[in-house]
Parts: sequence; C-alpha cells; structure tokens
Amino acid sequence: MKMKEILFLLSIVFLCSCSNNEDSLPKSMKVDFINIGRGSLYGNGEEEVPKSNMIITNANDWGNLISQMNTVNNVSDNFTEVEINFNEFTVLAVFLEVKKSGWEIEIKSITENEESVILFIEETGFESSVITQPFHIVKIPKTNKKVVIGKV
Repeated sequence: MKMKEILFLLSIVFLCSCSNNEDSLPKSMKVDFINIGRGSLYGNGEEEVPKSNMIITNANDWGNLISQMNTVNNVSDNFTEVEINFNEFTVLAVFLEVKKSGWEIEIKSITENEESVILFIEETGFESSVITQPFHIVKIPKTNKKVVIGKV
C-alpha cells in the first residue's frame, strides 16, 4: 500500500512541475512601422537589385540602395522620406524578382519577440504586359534582432 501512495504523490509532483507549452513560446508583440516606399522598378532589371530582404542600418547602405533603385527612373521621388535617422530606426526593404506580368508586394504586418522581428508579406499577381520588380520599404524602431519573413 505504501508503494501506491508514493507513486501517487510522485505523479502529482511531476504533473505540477510540468509547464504549459505556451509559456515556452516567445511572446510576440505588434511592431508599428512607417511606410517609406512601395511600388515597382520598371527598368527591366537594369537596376540590378536582386530578389532580397534587406536590413539597412546605416546611411551609407541606404544611400547606395537609393542610387541603385534610381538607375533608370527616380523611384525615390515617390518615397515619403529619404533622410533616415539610423540612431533611431532600421529600414527593412523587400524586393521580388523581375516579373514579366504585374505583381505587387506588401508588408502586411510586423511582429517582434525576444529573438527576432517577423515580417508578414503578401505577394499579389495580376494581368499586365509590363515587366516590373515589386518592392516595399518600411522603417521600424531600431533593432539588432534577426529578421524573418513569413507569408500571409
């Protein structure tokens, strides 16, 4: 009889010490972002911007990207801002590959947990005869975390 009581007590202790799986998941919170520019490059790839997800943390890299994007058309003329305070902000830029029909890309939301910043993007295709390279550029409060891309 004593053995059953000991096993019962050990079972209770074991069950009480188990943690809920939700407690071990990183807590996520929404990150407010500011749109800088969204649209397409129309240079048929002459800008030589690869399909990429960029994290820009300094004015030099930002200036180089703007120059590269403006190779064929002055795309940055439509940006809400080009002067970024990199002591306070990080710029995130998402580019699709050059497409033979109409496409758009949009950063729908951004969340952050202890380990990373997660961008949720949506790619939308539509009929068009124009060759484009869609992009979306935003800024968020300065971060040094890893950036992860998820699709909506």
